[in-house]
Amino acid sequence: MKESPIVRRNRVKHTLSIEERLLGAARRAREAAGKLPPGKDREMLFRSARDKEAAAELNRWISSPGLRPPE
Repeated sequence: MKESPIVRRNRVKHTLSIEERLLGAARRAREAAGKLPPGKDREMLFRSARDKEAAAELNRWISSPGLRPPE
């Protein structure tokens, strides 16, 4: 019987928090969108930036110390 090789995952030790990474990606998307002419690609980049900013805000809210579990 032949054994399958062990699958190793590439793990990354992040130096920035998820919030910082999301906001950085949102900033880069907005900068890229600002360089494009009006159109679908530009709107998709702006939408992506808004989504990343919303995700960062949700993460901030979820991890806040004032958040209490439902009773």
